Amino acid sequence: MNGIARTVHQTARPQGFPTADHFRFVESALPEPAPGTALVENLYWSVDPYHREMMDGDFELDAPLEGRTIGRVVASREESLEEGSLVLHRHGWRTHCVVRPDEARRLTHHPGVPLSAHLSILGGTGLTAYVGLRRIARLQEGEDLFVSSAAGGVGTATGRLARLLGAGRVVGSAGSAAKAGYLIEHVGYDAVFDYHAGPAADLLAAAAPDGIDVYVDNVGGDQLAASIGALREFGRVVRIGTIGQYNAPDAPPVRFKHADVVDKSLRIEGFLVRNYRDLQGELEDFVVPHLRSGAIQLDETVTEGFDGIVESFLGMLRGENVGKMIVRA
Repeated sequence: MNGIARTVHQTARPQGFPTADHFRFVESALPEPAPGTALVENLYWSVDPYHREMMDGDFELDAPLEGRTIGRVVASREESLEEGSLVLHRHGWRTHCVVRPDEARRLTHHPGVPLSAHLSILGGTGLTAYVGLRRIARLQEGEDLFVSSAAGGVGTATGRLARLLGAGRVVGSAGSAAKAGYLIEHVGYDAVFDYHAGPAADLLAAAAPDGIDVYVDNVGGDQLAASIGALREFGRVVRIGTIGQYNAPDAPPVRFKHADVVDKSLRIEGFLVRNYRDLQGELEDFVVPHLRSGAIQLDETVTEGFDGIVESFLGMLRGENVGKMIVRA
């Protein structure tokens, strides 16, 4: 099969915020599938906050990066991966790739549901929010919660799912007044503060004067410390990420009243969504009917063209997206 494949490589380890100079595009001949594999042409790419953390050592230099991606099988030598089928895999940051059956999951067709949803509310982003609320926090009807980085992919999904699960007061933090307005008007948050506007503890106390039962933590830092003070007895912290410190490796450690954890019987638990992939069907059974009815809308910022994938990633780190950042071919 003739043609050109393009990949994105990381060229150096960033110190602080990455730039376009830390990446380069590489062209090569279109790969040929070996027996038991299939060639996939990628259609949608996910760029995620955790990619920044992986740039510090997990990503191999001068090699194709990885990430969640949706593609179409264009040539196959594996009967379980039929030509024309749509698959989700992790060989992202490239236009084409060769996958084995254990590296790709055939997507379930849900009429009326956009394909991009498999990278947002039906993808790892939505699954992270679902696991955090249902399995880690075990959110109960009427409980109040606080979500940091609420305008991001996980934050918007958490807000929408919390509403469907019967949460009480839903409070969030975001990086601008415009994002706060979007979350209140469209996603279902009751109150959202701009975390630039003052000390996190004061802002959270004003937004949730009666305290919270659950904190979904995407950023760490001062907002994590503030949540410890705001949690009621038997409160839970769901640790998802530390995006606020990915570009500041020398940031001071989080300081909070450690006695609160014992005195209020708090629970702090983190998780990796890859350990909960068996819940994918459960997530789709729960969310798809709400997508079809319109009870859930997609929160996505979609950019056009593989050429822009690096800038889309950097833009996501700068907070330029609302909802999940996705690149479309």
